[in-house]
Amino acid sequence: MSRFEQGDGGPITDADQIHNNPGIEQEKIINEPTLRTSADQPSEDINQGKKIKREGPYIQPAEPPRRLSQSQSAEIATPGDEEALDSDRAPIERLGRERPAKFKSSGAELAFCYSVIASQFMSEYFVSGFNVILPTLIKDLSIPQASAVWPASAFALVSAAFFLPFGRLADMYGGYPVYLFGLVWFTIWTIIAGFAQTDLMLDFCRALQGLGPAAFLPSGVMLIGSTYRPGPRKNLVFSIYGGAAPLGFFAGVFIAGVTGSFLQFGWYFWIGAMLVSTTIVAAIFAIPNDIEERKAMGVQMDWLGSIFIVSGLILVIFAITDASHAPDGWRTQYIYVTLTVGALLIGISFYIEGWVAANPLLPFDLFQVPYLSALFVALFFSDGVLGIFLLYATLYMQDIMGASPLQVAAWYVPMCAGGCMISIVGGYILHLLPGTVLMLIGGGAWVGNSLLFALAPEGANYWAFIFPAMICATMGIDIIYNVANIFITTSLSQSRQGLAGALINSLLYLGIAFLLAFADVIQTGTRDVGLKRSYQSVFWYQFACSVLALVIMIGFVRIRKAESEMTTDERAALEVHRSRSR
Repeated sequence: MSRFEQGDGGPITDADQIHNNPGIEQEKIINEPTLRTSADQPSEDINQGKKIKREGPYIQPAEPPRRLSQSQSAEIATPGDEEALDSDRAPIERLGRERPAKFKSSGAELAFCYSVIASQFMSEYFVSGFNVILPTLIKDLSIPQASAVWPASAFALVSAAFFLPFGRLADMYGGYPVYLFGLVWFTIWTIIAGFAQTDLMLDFCRALQGLGPAAFLPSGVMLIGSTYRPGPRKNLVFSIYGGAAPLGFFAGVFIAGVTGSFLQFGWYFWIGAMLVSTTIVAAIFAIPNDIEERKAMGVQMDWLGSIFIVSGLILVIFAITDASHAPDGWRTQYIYVTLTVGALLIGISFYIEGWVAANPLLPFDLFQVPYLSALFVALFFSDGVLGIFLLYATLYMQDIMGASPLQVAAWYVPMCAGGCMISIVGGYILHLLPGTVLMLIGGGAWVGNSLLFALAPEGANYWAFIFPAMICATMGIDIIYNVANIFITTSLSQSRQGLAGALINSLLYLGIAFLLAFADVIQTGTRDVGLKRSYQSVFWYQFACSVLALVIMIGFVRIRKAESEMTTDERAALEVHRSRSR
């Protein structure tokens, strides 16, 4: 038996009874006893009529404890005794390692993990690979150079704008329906995109395709965060989820390279659609249906805030994305008009969220969580560095080093392999090392990656510069992403897991959109000094952004080890009990 498995059978605990009656009011739950296991207390005490003094609240876990095995036992202790809770971590440690009760078998859990992890894989597939196949699309569809940016940008623009509304919908109606909707919608428009005959049709399909990740990415993070308790098992799942990103990136580059060289471009989309279909099948049979559970939480939509946030983000992202390609750059009339109107709408949404909305889409009390605000800023710059690297490293290897699309794919292999290794190793060490240390390692890796490309000489050797830069990139991507995912989802309550997933992905896409837009401005403005020096100017800009992110992590972010512990809801219930006991 693996260390994550658990035994079934044995007496049913009070936690099981409460879990099977979700209609129990919170106050009634709070007056129930806390279950504690101990090898020194015979399990017969529960069922043999012996009296046990019951004091203190029952702390309802995100996942109820499984039935105790015959070798285990239970005793009831007062949760107000903090020293006793700290001295007996065995039950919490066990819950953080065992299979969640929502999964009836290991096969069901594996299918769940495959679906959610594969969705992350496919999202990266359609980001990275599209940049590689874009030259083929420009040629086959006769796309004007001035419009070449939009087939790639439309996807990210729509996704970034709709993450928060879809995250709220997941909190309202459940991660299962929103996740499944996103995958099905994504598949439909991916298939249609393969039949595009004009650049307008391609732009339209890519924009509607972007609604898919806007739905399934935040709900996917939500499903992991709400299904797994804090502990090693959750760490491992999130690590593998993060490791799927570089794997999907490589697969997208490779398949796009093969398709662009030997097949009709539509096969890039159709192969992707077939892969997404496998995640849909797994989701239907393995994702726990949480519709009723979520409806019972009573989360409401902030429609007014959603309208202003989505509209403002679309206009601002459009302006900064298109500025470097507009006829007169930032001075182009439609650029500064859309930017001004978008900024105004975002300002109005800020007022709505803080002083008007009864159920704000982005509640301000979220920023009261220690170190979360600083982490958001650091992630914004770190994720933006990722976007700069993915585009300009590919351009540098093709335009300066003369690599073919397939050779570029081969040069990305260390990043892919490194991501897989980090995802496996990370799952076993995240509860042993402080998250702050891991974040600093990831931030330092991005600084190293930026320097290697910025300092690469003419005729740079792959093994001396590109290979170590790829290793640094995968360390930066996976370590920071995994630690942030675990910290954010663990810091928020069950009713805000959709918000957690939306924030994580919004920071990723917005960071890429904003920082990459200014990278385009730098590259465009330095073309007269030569293409190589122009690219190096961008990499120095990337270096500055990575240093800023690292400084913020050093000075303002503190994250503890990702150990087995009580959930945020359990801690809140404990605080309620303590306040009533005073």
